[in-house]
Amino acid sequence: MEAMTGGKFLQKFRLYETRSKFYLIGRDKSRTLWRVLKIDRSETTELGIEEDPTSYTEHECQELLWRIHEGNRLTGGLKFVTKCYGIVGFVKFLGPYYMVLITRRRKVGTICGHEIYSIGKSEMIAVPSVIVWPNVAYSRDENRYKRLLCSVDLSKDFFYSYSYNIMRSLQKNITEKNTGQVVYETMFVWNEYLTRAIRNHLKNTCWTVALVHGFFKQFELLEAFLSRNICSSKLSVSGKDFWLTLIARRSRHFAGTRFLKRGVNEKGRVANDVETEQIVFEDTSDEIPRQITSVVQHRGSIPLVWFQETSRLNIRPDIILKPDVDYKATRLHFENLALRYGNPIIILNLIKTREKKPRESLLRAEFAKAIHYINKGLTDDKRLKFLHMDLSKLSRRKGTNVLALLNKVASDVLDLTEFLHCEITTSANPEDASSGQRTVATPCDDESKDDQNECAAKLVPLLLQKGVLRTNCIDCLDRTNVAQFAYGLAALGRQLHALGLTEAHKIELHAPLADDLMDFYERMGDTLAIQYGGSAAHNKIFCEQRGQWKAATQSQEFLRTLQRYYNNAYTDPDKQDAINVFLGHFQPQQGKPALWKLDSDQHYNIGRQGTLNEEIGRAFIKRSMSDGNILCENSAPVSGCNNGENNTELLPMQQLDDIREPSDSAPEISICEPNPCSSTNYGTMPGRHSMSEERQNYLKRLGYPELHSSNFLDLDLLSSSGNSCDEEVFERSSLINSPMDVISVESSTSYSEQGHTDEGRDDTDLSRSSSQLSDARDYSDRFAQWVANGGMLCY
Repeated sequence: MEAMTGGKFLQKFRLYETRSKFYLIGRDKSRTLWRVLKIDRSETTELGIEEDPTSYTEHECQELLWRIHEGNRLTGGLKFVTKCYGIVGFVKFLGPYYMVLITRRRKVGTICGHEIYSIGKSEMIAVPSVIVWPNVAYSRDENRYKRLLCSVDLSKDFFYSYSYNIMRSLQKNITEKNTGQVVYETMFVWNEYLTRAIRNHLKNTCWTVALVHGFFKQFELLEAFLSRNICSSKLSVSGKDFWLTLIARRSRHFAGTRFLKRGVNEKGRVANDVETEQIVFEDTSDEIPRQITSVVQHRGSIPLVWFQETSRLNIRPDIILKPDVDYKATRLHFENLALRYGNPIIILNLIKTREKKPRESLLRAEFAKAIHYINKGLTDDKRLKFLHMDLSKLSRRKGTNVLALLNKVASDVLDLTEFLHCEITTSANPEDASSGQRTVATPCDDESKDDQNECAAKLVPLLLQKGVLRTNCIDCLDRTNVAQFAYGLAALGRQLHALGLTEAHKIELHAPLADDLMDFYERMGDTLAIQYGGSAAHNKIFCEQRGQWKAATQSQEFLRTLQRYYNNAYTDPDKQDAINVFLGHFQPQQGKPALWKLDSDQHYNIGRQGTLNEEIGRAFIKRSMSDGNILCENSAPVSGCNNGENNTELLPMQQLDDIREPSDSAPEISICEPNPCSSTNYGTMPGRHSMSEERQNYLKRLGYPELHSSNFLDLDLLSSSGNSCDEEVFERSSLINSPMDVISVESSTSYSEQGHTDEGRDDTDLSRSSSQLSDARDYSDRFAQWVANGGMLCY
């Protein structure tokens, strides 16, 4: 929502109706600003909206409503409909327009004084009066589309803010000044399509909220040597409390379910694209911290053109890889990452290296070739840094602690990317910001401050994050979440150190705070896995770290595998249809094929562009590799058919010549009509302005910033963490040969955390021999050589 006069935001609304109009009355939190929005109910096909430019007081608004009531007394007068907390959007299927409102909300956190909310309940209300409804409004297809939209449960994993751009990271909010409609067009606003009509008509976002889909949890952490207080989930250091906020933002581009959205599309957008942000700041009485830190990491499907056909008979369908000679889509994806996060882009690839029957290893080899090909056209400072880590292999080695090794890798990556660290000062005049400072409006205490008082927070960056760590496995769910926890733990130590809460910049894996952070990342992983994969995440490595009973862990993993299989095979098609309707990827039109008559979720352009002839039936529509293509019987796109030769049996992908650079673009709830329909759930210290001597020496040892290499690192690491429960036989395959020279170091030794013993686990599993300590030191040296000289290193 945009700020109104005096930095105020409309937060609470009341909806009234007459026979001919809806009146939406909005006010700010302090009850000093009142506005009126009129919605025409006599029009059946168009959306008529008019915003009253007058700002009212509460008394003036009451008088206005009384006059409206008196003027419509003969037709029933003015009636109260519902109270609400913002407009999610307007949607039209085959009949009238519907208005989706938030009717119940729940506060889930605060960032720099800005409140963050989730949706407790929503309601879908038909805009036209019933007496002017067209006959199609009662049709079976119309009702089915409404039920489909109702199946998107807004009470699960959607969140928003009235005054803070939650769809962007803290660093982007500090360094970029875009507000209003621009932020709705970013990739993380899921109701961009639903709000498009009202935003374009009013030229503002005062009445709508921008919904972000993913995960949001905020925890207050208290003291006792980083021990946990069960009642408040608090931890603290040196007697100081601090807040930990974990945010996962799921992209609306190429969004969908596990087997229906894989790889990358022709615009460089990947499936299961999620930005994870970890924010840490000290607790203060006014909810505006003096310092704040943030670190961002990314997960997304392997950016190659590949897919898996859904099968009810095969729990692990074969991976079908579509060759892309020039890797245009892959290049577009990494160009977009560089635009979003800067350089360096560090890729942590967790898929398997060797398999008895090649599946993941096919993608591993092709991914390596793609990065090598792309790096040849990049300057030294922009080259992609690629780390191969086979978790499935290393997690089965005796005496291996993969979390300890991942934490070491994360620490080395953080030396390259760093993180955001800001000082915050408040001022009564938001124009006091000097050069190099960014002023961000913060809410004032409505009870204690005058209406004319405006608060502003000046954020002075002491350190900025440059570049990002991109992590992927085959699904970007289970193994990826383990690696993201390790990165978050390494970052948390540095964040606390930068805030002056700890002397050391590292948190040991056996520390109580590490256990708490593991719980938080496990909850995030479960949430993201349910959204994309249909079941909670496989957390085998987390369970082993806690020393849980192995038999119980195996039973849980088996049940989650079955749940994921059932949802992927039976419920995901309907879930994908609902997502496509919600995001506007499919827009129903009379006389065009209905969504459920199409074979694949990829064909939403039929309704939007109407380019498909009516006589083309279900049998002529085939699966497409991209997010906006319809393939006809001749296996070519309907628009801009490819007449070139095709020597493969795989369905061809759209020609990539015209690709443009992409841009950034648990309460109960259901979306319903007046008669609700059921919802289907289907480190730096404060004031630091220069690098420490230790950091300068470290970067000098790495040869940074003079990086001039292809930058490949290959570690046969990491566990499938449930993606594959059976024991694999690892054999060398010609498919794994890298396009560049490989230095092979075969070692039977493994890594574990020094001096750490978990209760209930065999002590021998965590013991280190002198050779293992030597390997750990060798890893650091080899990592430094990798950054400085490139090449590929195999462990």
